[in-house]
Amino acid sequence: MILTVLFILAQLLGAPADAQPIDAYLGRAEQLLNSNGEHFRHASDPPQALDTLRTLYRGHGYAPIWQKSGTATPQALRLLQVLHNAQAYGLDASDYDADSIDKGLRDLSAAREAQPARSAQLDLALSNAALRFVTDLHFGRVAPRAAGFRLPSPRSDLDSVATLQRLAQADDTQAALAAIEPNFYHYRLLKDALGRYRRLAAEPDLTNLPAFRGKSVQPGGVYSGAPALRRLLTALGDMPANANAPPGDVSLDTALSTGIESFQERHGLPVDGVLGRKTYAALTVPFAERVRQIELTLERWRWLPAFATPPIVVNLPEFRLFAFRSPVDRESDILQMDVIVGRSFPHTRTPVFVAQMKYVIFRPYWDVPDSIVQREMLRQIAANPTFLGDNHMELVDGPSDDSPVVPPTADNIQALAAGRLRLRQQPGDDNALGAIKFMLPNPHNVYLHSTPAQHLFKESRRAFSHGCIRVSDPVGLALHVLRNADGDWTEEKIKAAMAGEPDQRVDLSKPIEVMILYGTVMATESGRVRFLEDIYGHDRKLERLLRKRKE
Repeated sequence: MILTVLFILAQLLGAPADAQPIDAYLGRAEQLLNSNGEHFRHASDPPQALDTLRTLYRGHGYAPIWQKSGTATPQALRLLQVLHNAQAYGLDASDYDADSIDKGLRDLSAAREAQPARSAQLDLALSNAALRFVTDLHFGRVAPRAAGFRLPSPRSDLDSVATLQRLAQADDTQAALAAIEPNFYHYRLLKDALGRYRRLAAEPDLTNLPAFRGKSVQPGGVYSGAPALRRLLTALGDMPANANAPPGDVSLDTALSTGIESFQERHGLPVDGVLGRKTYAALTVPFAERVRQIELTLERWRWLPAFATPPIVVNLPEFRLFAFRSPVDRESDILQMDVIVGRSFPHTRTPVFVAQMKYVIFRPYWDVPDSIVQREMLRQIAANPTFLGDNHMELVDGPSDDSPVVPPTADNIQALAAGRLRLRQQPGDDNALGAIKFMLPNPHNVYLHSTPAQHLFKESRRAFSHGCIRVSDPVGLALHVLRNADGDWTEEKIKAAMAGEPDQRVDLSKPIEVMILYGTVMATESGRVRFLEDIYGHDRKLERLLRKRKE
């Protein structure tokens, strides 16, 4: 029996049984796996990675997975090529030791005699590199909680052993890897955009625009860098290639101003066609920085769960809400609207999390959070005796909507300051929540709601709230959400409820998943790529976490 097994293994290696020191290889592979793996693993690799490799090789009889007759298999060579080109996935090739493994396998193939110990070590090293790569590709390199994001478990359990087995046998390595990437169309669009911006980064002179004098260059004005600006905007797709002006033309003509408007819209800037300081600063950001911005956003998209049901997604830096009509992320299946999010101060930022929307309230009370009471309201109440009445606010003794309202005496205001009473604003035209709020119970007490301050939606940078999310089209969102509720909720019925009795609650038949996310780059189906301000500094924090991972 033992001789038969050895013979079969020898056949797998492509040589007669007596021509390969198979027993030496097997013994060395098993010995390395039963050690702490110091000869082929990184110190930062999690302990479960070694268990995965033990399971993999045990199921393979400890025979080599990536070699045959002392030579790397075609699958090994294709995998090494992918690892060399890890940047195409937004990952770092230096994390996967492709150079040293590749050289080791070539040296082994060129050797005149078999080296079973070295062969086993390299085979295990390639399996470990592949495991690290597929884990990073599927789950991301940093845990969401480390970045301060409350997200659910990853989108699926990755069967690492089965994935490595498929890679070892695959004729198409990239297709095998695509099966474990996020199944989001816009993730793939962003990965394609990464390739385009890497090519742009190979031409660093594109962003070397001469500075302009004065505060700004208006349409029709003169700018010495106009020819260079035309080249840049044409390369970016903000100007058509046939829009080039005569050589040496330094005017900010209509075509160039229109190209600036396109660029401004893609970068979340006021769209006016003027070459101002903020627009100039965005135009001159090196493409290498744009590449990194894309990589950081791809990392975050790997943290997301799969869309089991049509979700509602808010992308905070984009100030935009996307209500999916199906689990497929195509723009034609998505209701979109502008939103207002939390200000950039640490205590007012809108958090990143996932929760379930369960009900809607028409004409809600606004229960003022204690943090706002302490930081803002008490000072205003003390300064203005009529503040509460002017703003239709009242003191309430108890947690429910039916709790008694008490007069704003000095003692009661002291009780409010001590947290024994609560402050709420009555339903009405000036209510901070507007006429409807969409409830998704969560530890942050953050929800979606309408707002009387509609003028704020005209701003390009819409970070104005205390953390909750104000929606620009509450009727449209209610129509979308209340399809999942009893009753025939037409637009007319919704508007009537928004002007009707206070505090009407409508429960949804099934919860709707709401995902509050953070991505500073969005690739669209039209091919346009939107770069957004890192309003809360999460890109910088993720950069630090990734750098720390390599230390």
